[in-house]
Amino acid sequence: MTFRPSELIIAGWTGRDEAALKKHIRELEEIGVKPPKTTPIFYRVSASLFCSSNEIQVSGPDTSGEVEFVLMQKPEGLFVTVGSDHTDRKAETVGVTLSKQLCEKPACPQAWRYEEVKPHWERLVLRSWADGELYQEGSVNAMRSPEDLLGKYPLKSNWAMFCGTLAAKGGIRPAKRFRMELEDPVLNRRLGHEYSIQVLPVEG
Repeated sequence: MTFRPSELIIAGWTGRDEAALKKHIRELEEIGVKPPKTTPIFYRVSASLFCSSNEIQVSGPDTSGEVEFVLMQKPEGLFVTVGSDHTDRKAETVGVTLSKQLCEKPACPQAWRYEEVKPHWERLVLRSWADGELYQEGSVNAMRSPEDLLGKYPLKSNWAMFCGTLAAKGGIRPAKRFRMELEDPVLNRRLGHEYSIQVLPVEG
């Protein structure tokens, strides 16, 4: 990936549908994660976590991916791609900020200019697969719009932001492989990426 952000932001609890947002909050509460103080909320993590790797290494078996649209503010304008906010769920029960910092954030190395999709933004679809099984699917319109998020947390040049996820079909769970895509049915194109998860042993 040629884009290397100098700052990386993870926007959480960005759901525009209150019922879906509460469902995702309940999903996380079921695994011991405290509800957020505010919605949305913006977590800062190390920019070095942003990658386009085909494999990531994680500590222990309690991590999982989350498909998200990703905004990238480049010198030549605003771009959008698809990425996975891979998160340590065990650490999430201790602190969400900590959990976000512990895993790399794979993203598709290709991107679209936001101005190209802005006129039909609500038609774009996010999907993910966990070990080949459909895991998440829904419109980007389930999350707050880029304008809404950037109005609350403006991106400077060379910054990137993950912008929230969809509820998981069958509940949050780990996988050995995670695949994701952002589909533009109007211009008949897709952005996609897939990566494997290597679990490292926890020795203490």
